[in-house]
Amino acid sequence: MSRVNASEPHSAAWVAQVWLSFLIALFAMGVGILFMPVDLWVRGYLVMGTFFLVGSTISLTKTLRDNHEAGRVSQVIRDARLEKILAEQDPLK
Repeated sequence: MSRVNASEPHSAAWVAQVWLSFLIALFAMGVGILFMPVDLWVRGYLVMGTFFLVGSTISLTKTLRDNHEAGRVSQVIRDARLEKILAEQDPLK
């Protein structure tokens, strides 16, 4: 049983689009906070919340990716063990 490598690298266009959309969203949030008609402490709170949201989003995506990759590796190990057991139980021996 051969396994096809499903994790192909992303295209340069996709990576550029992801970075561009992230930077545009962060810039738009900053402009919105800057020109919001509120006190300085409210702006500070919103900026702090934005930074925490970005940081926690990065942590969440890394955790999900790591869990997915760990699942793939363990599945490959299980498949290899199954193939070994099936090879040892050859009925034509």
